[in-house]
Amino acid sequence: MPATHAAEDEKVATLRPATGGDLALVLHAHLPFVRHPEHAYHLEENWLYEALTATYLPLLEVLRDVHGEIQRTPSAGPLRLTLSLSPPLCTMLRDPLLLSRYRAYVDRLLRLGDEEVARNAGDSALSKLSRFYVERFTRLAQLFRDIDGDILSALSTLQEAGCLDIITTCATHGYLPVIREPAARRAQIAVAIRAYRGWFGRYPRGLWLPECGYADGVDALLAEHDLRYFFTDAHGLLYARPRPPLGLHAPIFTPAGVAAFGRDLESSRSVWSATEGYPADGVYRDFYRDIGFDRPLSVIAPYIHPDGIRVNTGFKYHRVTGPRVDLADKQLYEPEQALARADEHARDFVHKRRQQLAALSQRMERRPIVVSPYDAELFGHWWFEGPVFLRGVLRRLCGLVRDEQPAAGSGVGLGLVAPEFDGVRLNTGTGYLSEHPVNAVCEPAPSSWGEGGYSAVWVDSANDWIYRHVHRAEAQLHELASRHAGTTDDVLRRALNQLARELLLAQSSDWAFILKTGTAVKYATERLKSHLARFQQLARSIAALTEPGSSSIDVELLAELERRDNVFPDIDFRLYA
Repeated sequence: MPATHAAEDEKVATLRPATGGDLALVLHAHLPFVRHPEHAYHLEENWLYEALTATYLPLLEVLRDVHGEIQRTPSAGPLRLTLSLSPPLCTMLRDPLLLSRYRAYVDRLLRLGDEEVARNAGDSALSKLSRFYVERFTRLAQLFRDIDGDILSALSTLQEAGCLDIITTCATHGYLPVIREPAARRAQIAVAIRAYRGWFGRYPRGLWLPECGYADGVDALLAEHDLRYFFTDAHGLLYARPRPPLGLHAPIFTPAGVAAFGRDLESSRSVWSATEGYPADGVYRDFYRDIGFDRPLSVIAPYIHPDGIRVNTGFKYHRVTGPRVDLADKQLYEPEQALARADEHARDFVHKRRQQLAALSQRMERRPIVVSPYDAELFGHWWFEGPVFLRGVLRRLCGLVRDEQPAAGSGVGLGLVAPEFDGVRLNTGTGYLSEHPVNAVCEPAPSSWGEGGYSAVWVDSANDWIYRHVHRAEAQLHELASRHAGTTDDVLRRALNQLARELLLAQSSDWAFILKTGTAVKYATERLKSHLARFQQLARSIAALTEPGSSSIDVELLAELERRDNVFPDIDFRLYA
C-alpha cells in the first residue's frame, strides 16, 4: 500500500518552495479495430491509413530525430514522453493484410502527387503545394520502408532507450463505467496486458482508462493486475474524497494503492480548444478542404472509393483562414508560414508551462507536475502542423533550443525562459512516482472526459439502446464460460474464445461515440449489430451442446469469424468464468 501524505499538512508552516517542476506529455493513440478481408476495398480502413500517414509515422519521425539530437548534444536533458497504444491499433499495425493495403494506399498517393504536379505546372502556388506533398509522402514512405513496416518495434526501441513510457488501455477501448459484469471488466484489462507483453516484451506500468472513464471499483481491478497508475480528467481528482491536499498538480493514491494523475486544464485548453487553441490559427492547414472533393470525378476517380464515393486524399491546398469562413472562401495554404507559426506556438506553450510551474512551485514543497494528455491523432491528422509543434516543445524542454530574452522594453514575451526558473523537465507517471512515493490517499470521483464530464457522450439517447444487448451478452458469456471452463474439446474452446472476441469488439467505446456525434453512424450500427448477432449465433449453438463433440457448432462459420475478427489470437475464455 502507498504511504499517505499525512505529514504534508504538518509542514505547511515551514513550507520550502520546490526548485523545479515536471511536465508530463501523454499521447493516447487509438483507433477501433477495422479489418475487412471480405472486401478488396473498405472505406473505413482508411482511418488507419490516414492516421499512419498523418500522425503515427510523423510522430515516430519526431521522436527519433529528437532522440538522435540529444545523443549528439552532451548538455541536453532527457526525452521522456508517455504514449498509450490501444490493442486494436497495435493489432492493425502488425496485420499483414492491412499493411499490404497501406503500401498500396501510399503508392496511390504518390501517383496522385505526380499527376498533381503535372496538372498544376502552370500555377506557381499550387505547383509548390503539390511538390510539398510529394516530398512529404516520399519521405514518410521511405521511413516506413526503413522500419520494415514495423512501427511497434521502432517505438519499442525508443522505450528501451528510456524516451517513452508506453502504456496500454482496455482491450477494445471498452468504457469501464458501463460494463456491468465484473468478469467482463476484468477481461478488458487482462486481455490488454497479455497482448501488450506479447508486443513489447515487458509488463505495462500504467493504463489509460478509455475516455478517462473512472467508476468506483476500477482502481481495485487495476491493482489486481499490478498496474501502477492511470489518468483522470481534472474533476476526477479535484472532487476526490477527501480533497487532495496538493490539488491537481500531484498524484493521489486510491484506496487500492494505484496512483491517479489528473488532467491539467490550462495546458489542455491551449491545444484542444477549437476557438482559442493553437490549431484555430488561420495560417494552419484546413482539414476539410481536400482535392478528393474539389477535383472533377473524371480526374479523381482512381483515388477515391471504387463506387465513386468521394474521400479525403491528403492533398489539401487551403488554410483555416478564419473563424466561420466558408470552405469555398478558404485561402491557399502556405506551408512555410504555417510551420513557422507552429514553432512559435511551441515557444509559447513552453513559456506558459514554465510560468505555470514557477507559480506552482512557490506553493508546493515538492516538484509539481502538469499532466497534459491529448489524443495522438490530434497531432498531424486534425492539426496538420501538430508534429512540428510537438518537435518544438520537446526540443525546448530537452535543452536543444534556448529562446533569447527580448530587448528591454520591447514588450515581446513569447516563449522566453524566466531566468529565475528554468527547472522544467519532461517526466512520466512512472518517473514521478519513483521520485515521489509518498502521496495522499483519496477516492477519485466518478468522471470522464468529453462533454459534461460524466459519461454523457457514451450514455445518451442516441446510443443507450446498445447496453441492454451488451449486458445480456456479458452475462451469457460468464455463464457459458463457467459451465465449460474445464472443456478439452477443441471446437468448443475455439467457439468460446470467439464469443469473447465478439463481446470485446461490441464493447468498444467508439461505437457509442460515433452514434452520439453522428459521423459514421451506419457503419457503427452495422458493426455493433454484426458482433452481437455473431455472439448470439455462437452462444445458441454452444448452449445446444448435449455432449462433447456434438455437432451443433458450425465449424465453417467459426473459421470464417476467426478469419475476419482475428484480434487476440491467444485469448482464453476462462477469464469470463
